[in-house]
Amino acid sequence: HVQLVESGGDSVEAGGSLRLSCAASGYTEGIRCMAWYRQAPGKEREGVAAIDSAGRATYSDSMMGRATISQDKDRTSLSLQLDSPKSEDTARYYCAADFPPRTGPAWKIKDGDNCVFSSWGQGTQVTVSS
Repeated sequence: HVQLVESGGDSVEAGGSLRLSCAASGYTEGIRCMAWYRQAPGKEREGVAAIDSAGRATYSDSMMGRATISQDKDRTSLSLQLDSPKSEDTARYYCAADFPPRTGPAWKIKDGDNCVFSSWGQGTQVTVSS
């Protein structure tokens, strides 16, 4: 299995910037895709951005143009650069990996893999003040 540990969450002002990181350990060779999800109080978990093993990325509509997801070649590190955050971006952000048993939310990468996320970190809190 794999272990995922997020970091970088903080309280920031709207219009600033933030970079979240996720460190993956264990059998990372078995990871197909990685992603960032988030969950705000009282709301369902939603996808933010995902990236497959070929480096193809997909973003949620609300994050398009404001976020950049990146990973290293051996998929031991995943990042999310969030620019010009808004108050509605306040949420707990989770790192996720597509790893067996591949049960969980599915996300089709644009022109890329069909990903299913079943490994999760504990999350890191992002609070954006306006």
